Amino acid sequence: MRGGPEGNERLTASSGVVLFVLLAAEGVTILSIRPLLSAHVFIGMLLIPPVALKLASTGWRFVRYYRGAPEYTKKGPPLLPLRLLAPVVVVSTVALFASGVALVLHGPGGGLLLLLHKASFVVWLAATGIHILAYLPRVPRLASADWRSRMRLEGAGGRRVLLAGAIAAGAILAVATIGSADAWAHA
Repeated sequence: MRGGPEGNERLTASSGVVLFVLLAAEGVTILSIRPLLSAHVFIGMLLIPPVALKLASTGWRFVRYYRGAPEYTKKGPPLLPLRLLAPVVVVSTVALFASGVALVLHGPGGGLLLLLHKASFVVWLAATGIHILAYLPRVPRLASADWRSRMRLEGAGGRRVLLAGAIAAGAILAVATIGSADAWAHA
């Protein structure tokens, strides 16, 4: 990735901001899930590509660091508690979104799938809440850096394209699956 560890951090933070906003909207739908189920599914589908981008950017740092890339080893690893939390965040995120998609595809009556979706949400919420609180102080500076001309780093344009592409892909996926919650609405 162009821009090295700093560019990677900027992409991770920018995708984190997008996720924070979309996840807040998704959280609102949970407060009244029955009447807002269509919105819940729409936002869930919209989230998938930005979530994939965030997982890819953090995965990139993980691989580069543990394969010994000098610029990543010089920067060092995340704090130990966050490294220990990371697998929980990743696994619960994948479980949450995979079970959500499976529920949409299966339709009403997915008892075990629904239980998995709810259980993974509880684990995900706790782990991701800690993750967000740990990184929140740094996010505004990092996320905005590629959008300010005086702070641009090599690869800024590519990072902006990746982020915009993830949002656009999410919008396309959400629109393409817009009626997928209909079966649940009548269950």
